[in-house]
Amino acid sequence: MIYLLLFFEFFKIGLFAVGGGAATIPFLFDLSEKYHWFSFEELTNMIAVAESTPGPIGVNMATFAGFQTAGIFGAIIATLGLVTPSLIIIIMVAKLLKCYAQNPNVQIVLGAIRPAVLALILFALMQIAKISLNTSLSIGVFFMLTILMLKYKKHPILYIVLSALIGVILKL
Repeated sequence: MIYLLLFFEFFKIGLFAVGGGAATIPFLFDLSEKYHWFSFEELTNMIAVAESTPGPIGVNMATFAGFQTAGIFGAIIATLGLVTPSLIIIIMVAKLLKCYAQNPNVQIVLGAIRPAVLALILFALMQIAKISLNTSLSIGVFFMLTILMLKYKKHPILYIVLSALIGVILKL
């Protein structure tokens, strides 16, 4: 039963988390509250691991959450649940877009989805900030790294590695 539930819940996330992996985060917070498969703190750790490992963040999150909930088979089921809607939709859209790509109504619909995606990502950002920025030290590190990123346009991997090192050294 847990495998069917994992597939169904991650299928819903894959279906409605439009805009990429960061858009899955609000849904994962909801899963945490609904089923208690993982705590908010574990979820923030999952986000950190998913962000810093190769591959799409949404898939990494589903795999990690599925593993946390029901082991290796749970990881496989959750990942399949997440990617199945995308596969179905991409096949359908590819066929339709050939015919209707230049239609002004299609352009309007695609433009209208963008603000919803931004809202989902901002919600996820606020949830993560509430959990992660809980001490003056973590807030200071956040602002220091933000200033460094704005001033020195270096590759994101550099900042991920720097953040990991600071976290280990300061035990954040």
